[in-house]
Amino acid sequence: MVEARWNGHTIATSDDTVVVEGNHYFPLSAVDPAVLRPSAKTSGCPWKGTASYYSLVVDGKENSDAAWYYPDPKSGAAQIKGRVAFWKGVDVR
Repeated sequence: MVEARWNGHTIATSDDTVVVEGNHYFPLSAVDPAVLRPSAKTSGCPWKGTASYYSLVVDGKENSDAAWYYPDPKSGAAQIKGRVAFWKGVDVR
C-alpha cells in the first residue's frame, strides 16, 4: 500500500500506483477530492505530454501546484491517464 501525506493528513492511499521516473501515480479515485483545487498551471514533457496541476488544501493551508496529472498523455505514457502524482513536500511512501 502506498500513501501520500501532507500537512499531517493522508491525501491518497492505493495499492495500485504506477511508478514513472520515480513518481507514484495514484488513481484519481484514491485521492481525497476534498483536498484538491484545480490550478491554472501547466507544463510540458516531451514524451508524456502536457501536465495539468492541482493545489492541495488541508486544514486551511495551501500547497500550490503540488499535484500533477496528464489529462491526455502521449501514447508512451498511456498508463498514467486518470492518475495523479505529488511533489512539493508531499510525503509518498
